[in-house]
Amino acid sequence: MAALTNLGMRIQETFSESTRDMAFIGRSRNAEFFDTGEDKLDGSSEREILEGMKRLVALISKGRNVSEFFAQVVKNVGSPNLEIRKLVYIYLLRYADSEPDLALLSINTFQKDLSDSNPLIRAMALRVLSGIRVSMIASIVVIGIKKCASDLSPYVRKAAALAIPKPRSVTIVISNAILVGLLRDRSPLSIGAVAVAFDAVCPTRLDLLHQQYRRLCRILSDADEWGQVHLIDLLARYARTMLPAPSETSEYLDSDLKLLLDSAEPLFQSRNPAVTMAVVRVFYYLGPPPERVKVIAPLLSLMHRSPEIERVVLGNCLVVARDHPTLLHRYLSRFIVRADDLPPTKRVKVKILSKLVTAGNFDTIISEFKDYTFDMDDDLVADSIQAIGRCARVIPEALEHCLSILMRLIRSTHEATVTNAILVLKYLYQYRLLTIVADLARRLDTIQHPAARACIIWLVGQYCPAETGDILPTVVPGMADWAPDVLRIVAKSFPTEARWSIQLQFDCNADPVRLQILTLAAKLFVVSPSTTVIQLLARYVFAQARFDINYDVQDRGRMLCALLRGVPGAQDLDGAGEAEAGVDEDAWERRTKEKEANIGGARAILFEGKGVVDDGEEVVPPGLETLGTIGIVMGKTIYGDFARRFFDWSEGTDPLLRDSPADVPPQAPQLPQAFGSGGTARVASAAPVVLTPTTTTTTTSVPGNGKNWRDLDAFYASEESDEGDSGGEDDEEEEEEGNGESSSEDEG
Repeated sequence: MAALTNLGMRIQETFSESTRDMAFIGRSRNAEFFDTGEDKLDGSSEREILEGMKRLVALISKGRNVSEFFAQVVKNVGSPNLEIRKLVYIYLLRYADSEPDLALLSINTFQKDLSDSNPLIRAMALRVLSGIRVSMIASIVVIGIKKCASDLSPYVRKAAALAIPKPRSVTIVISNAILVGLLRDRSPLSIGAVAVAFDAVCPTRLDLLHQQYRRLCRILSDADEWGQVHLIDLLARYARTMLPAPSETSEYLDSDLKLLLDSAEPLFQSRNPAVTMAVVRVFYYLGPPPERVKVIAPLLSLMHRSPEIERVVLGNCLVVARDHPTLLHRYLSRFIVRADDLPPTKRVKVKILSKLVTAGNFDTIISEFKDYTFDMDDDLVADSIQAIGRCARVIPEALEHCLSILMRLIRSTHEATVTNAILVLKYLYQYRLLTIVADLARRLDTIQHPAARACIIWLVGQYCPAETGDILPTVVPGMADWAPDVLRIVAKSFPTEARWSIQLQFDCNADPVRLQILTLAAKLFVVSPSTTVIQLLARYVFAQARFDINYDVQDRGRMLCALLRGVPGAQDLDGAGEAEAGVDEDAWERRTKEKEANIGGARAILFEGKGVVDDGEEVVPPGLETLGTIGIVMGKTIYGDFARRFFDWSEGTDPLLRDSPADVPPQAPQLPQAFGSGGTARVASAAPVVLTPTTTTTTTSVPGNGKNWRDLDAFYASEESDEGDSGGEDDEEEEEEGNGESSSEDEG
């Protein structure tokens, strides 16, 4: 009856607890965790306290500030319920900085928990204790770290290693001493955390790893995944600093370096992409040239994990394509742009393809680039056109094909396509100079982008002088026929030229078109100063610049007028005439000679040394040329990337420094030879065993009397006769024993 009563009470209690959740019908399953349960933290039931802590942690995960409950949470730090203590520790880790005085009230509890029988409690207590950033308890934290560093549980030792960098007042000597002890740890669970602490406390003290290097290499595959990442980087830095560089020509490889490569190679198949990337770094920067081929297949296998991982992998492939493009030639199809690729992924693929172009595959790659120019993404269009220009510079056989594509692109109605095609043609002018510039000059009216118009105007002014070998006369002596017409067109549109709408780094609007129009007028005037039309057009342009609202345009106009002041006919370019009355004939002749000499000087200033500089290879900022750095993805140097760079190889250290007692193979155990009367075994001396060949020609595995049997019946017959003989011998032995016993009785 009592059992039924207890069962009924249990059912009623369970029903009451279940119906408590009816208030949350119509909301998400975990919505109740986001309601503050202030009264639950002071409840007498562990269930209520646990529910209140869950709600607080849920609010923390949503970014809510729940520091007002700190005093109520601290009271539950000594709860016997393991789940409650876990949540209390999480809360204290989050808000111990904001309430350091209240956090000190729980220091004694944490110190007691360091001796708890549960290793999880010991580890969490150390985490919270080291997370309280109060200087007065630094000594207590150090004592706790030392105690946990020698704990029997590897999980606690892992927590001790991660706690080493946290106390600010811990000296380097104490930290190094604790680290040296943890480096001897043979548990793979904690060794990864030791590598993290080593990088944080003493990253340059690689000499502490001498006797532990080989053992760390051997347990590398047994460490946890994220610990493998830090351990591989640590061993790679040690090898780069302490081991000799592998030979580029010889097959000799240092044994310790080979040990690292052999230990890391199985991790190419790791399920963690970070581990695979760390191994790729080791083989790429530490392995001999033949070993670099091994990194490509594992690296490309990561591209199918997710679009984000693919973006990171492609950034590293771009580094490989810059340094060793031959490694990626056989994987060319993996870098073809797909329609579902992310925009940054498409751009990186185009850059990789432009690095892999050769005389044997330029037709395929250029065709791909041509298709990409019709994409809706203007950035991809710009990169594709730039890639076509690079193919023309790198592969001479592809020049004509690339130029024909670019000339067709400038007829496009898409502004981004035309602009980028013109900018690329600017660097290819030297191959088909007059044809390209003349065609661009004829299309100036149809081009509206300020950067493209400024580029065309610069080309017209730079190459306006007619070549000396021309047979047909020009309208303006010494000047190409299309140059004066271009000046007429741009002079007419000078007041209405649009500014460059792209925001520059110094946050101002530029006027590239107006500045280039002024330069064009000055160049044409120097080439033909006696032509009336050129004089009038130049005077009109400089007059417009004099009253322009942009100070840069005004300054450019004044500078060019001062430069041309010594040229005949340039007196009124800036609107300020020069009085020539009252000058005698000798002075006039002397001034004329000076002006003629100034024409050569002005022409040299405006034309000489103004050729287009080939942009060639892209300039890679420092820190973006190393595999495995976050700056490759971000496009700029990030703090922390410098520490992941590999410097030049050192001369190496003595291999004897890496010898340790653990490397000596154990001796074989000595087998007992015989047992004496005292029951103790006499151990045989460790004499070498010598095998001496025998001269017998026949061998048998069964000890016999040397008889030969022809069949199975003969064998059984001989066996029965042997048993009969042995039976007779046994009877004789028994009779002898009986006689001996009777004689002994008679003597007695």
